[in-house]
Amino acid sequence: MKACIYEPEVQRAYAQCAEGYSFKVDPCPPRDPAKKGIVESGVKYVKSSFLPLREFRDLGDANRQAQSWVMHQASTRTHGTTREVPFKRFDDVEQALLLPLPDVPPELATWARVKVHRDAHVQFQRAYYSVPFRLAGKDLWLKATATMVQLYYEHELSASHVRQTAPGTRSTVADHMPPAAQAWQLHDTQWCLREAKRIGPSCHALVHALFGDQVLIKLRAVQGVLRFAQQFGTSRLEAACRRANHFGTPSYKAVKLILQKGLDQSWLSTEPVESGATTYTRGGRFCRDTQTLLIH
Repeated sequence: MKACIYEPEVQRAYAQCAEGYSFKVDPCPPRDPAKKGIVESGVKYVKSSFLPLREFRDLGDANRQAQSWVMHQASTRTHGTTREVPFKRFDDVEQALLLPLPDVPPELATWARVKVHRDAHVQFQRAYYSVPFRLAGKDLWLKATATMVQLYYEHELSASHVRQTAPGTRSTVADHMPPAAQAWQLHDTQWCLREAKRIGPSCHALVHALFGDQVLIKLRAVQGVLRFAQQFGTSRLEAACRRANHFGTPSYKAVKLILQKGLDQSWLSTEPVESGATTYTRGGRFCRDTQTLLIH
């Protein structure tokens, strides 16, 4: 709770508990010991009248002794403040005011204020949960129970997840991700290989070469190559891949350059070309006779 003598604020979890069990919260004024609830004196009474000189074998034995003490001593004495017997006051006044417990216990939850990261996830107790990507940068309310995590934006439920217990784990709903991220997840390695094989053998060979890189994971490069089919068509993409393979440059940049310059539509020699043959490696040559440069 947030203390205030006039309008104290109750945290959301405690407020839901009060609503679930149908009781009202009546906090004492802050910073005034004289106005503390008289119910707290019961703690001192238990410590001074029940605990001294008692021994307990286990928790069950402690509970049995406590129940006997309450029924035969604590509830039959005359209370020091009210000057009434607790049992008699309960029978005459309090029992008729009691309500039955709810059929289903209210779900106790923890509430927290969280901010959505750029990757459309929020962090709670070292686990990550996705929300719709349009909420990136927004502040949300997170409700966590023993089994579920729910996220609210402006009092509306935005996402629900099974609660994750292992640190670093992620719970991600594919529909929460932006379209580019969804394509990244759906167009995995096997999908790319199938799509490349459908386009043609040259495209399939180029994709195999990209996936065979020993240093980089080139899934994005492969996805970029296959996306050229939407812009240039499968026939031109297959021809561009054939040309890139022929010159030993199976890469995204090479295929892009070939398509942009229309080289895929040019005649291609059937003679094999060594990788790197397009680089000029011969020695330099003067346009003028070197003899004319000598000083006589």
